[in-house]
Amino acid sequence: PRPQQPKAVVLPTGSQLPCFHGSSTIRHLKERFHMSMTEEQLQLLIEQLVDGSMRSITTKLYDGFQYLTNGIM
Repeated sequence: PRPQQPKAVVLPTGSQLPCFHGSSTIRHLKERFHMSMTEEQLQLLIEQLVDGSMRSITTKLYDGFQYLTNGIM
């Protein structure tokens, strides 16, 4: 198992919040943990996500916004 593997995940299945309503919301939340992937598959996925983010115009725009408004780079 991965060192960061959560021991327990509490999902808001009885929540009255509208964002948790719908048949696919909880399933999509579970999928974000990628628990069925091997360590190698997970490493590749993370590298792809970071690479895509670094090349994204929206990331660059958001970083610029953060720098101008908060001095965060």
